[in-house]
Amino acid sequence: MCFLRLAILLPLVLCACGRTELRPSEDHSDSRQFRSAESIDRANAVLFRAMSLVGTPYRYGGNTPESGFDCSGLVGYVFRDAAGIPLPRTSSAIADMREHDVPLKRLQSGDIVLFGEGRRVSHVGIYVGNGRFVHAPNSGGTVRLDQLDAPGWKDTFRAGKRVIN
Repeated sequence: MCFLRLAILLPLVLCACGRTELRPSEDHSDSRQFRSAESIDRANAVLFRAMSLVGTPYRYGGNTPESGFDCSGLVGYVFRDAAGIPLPRTSSAIADMREHDVPLKRLQSGDIVLFGEGRRVSHVGIYVGNGRFVHAPNSGGTVRLDQLDAPGWKDTFRAGKRVIN
């Protein structure tokens, strides 16, 4: 099962994060116009770690692979484990971070994606590239990969958050 999951996910991740050179940021309004090789490596580590957790059971309040994950527990665990970046524990607190907000068209692999109704953010995930994100969606489910333009997600997408520059 683990080998099958890796065989399916590895090509997806490699397509999303295969670059290791300096490249211009897609967000030209941002004063940080280039992602360094170190930042790309950190984003790749986040992507590989997030993809490795696909299939982990959802659990409200969960924040480890052993206990399962809720959405913010997954995002916090991945960024802490793979990149050494501590994040707030809740979706709304992650949304309130001072890091650069990123519109849908400017998302880069490794950005956090925020969802909600009105001004309230109630769900988070990790953008992996090509319109896809990893998240822990709901009770009874598992960590999975979804499309941002799928029904339910495209209507509730609020912004991205760039914590790896």
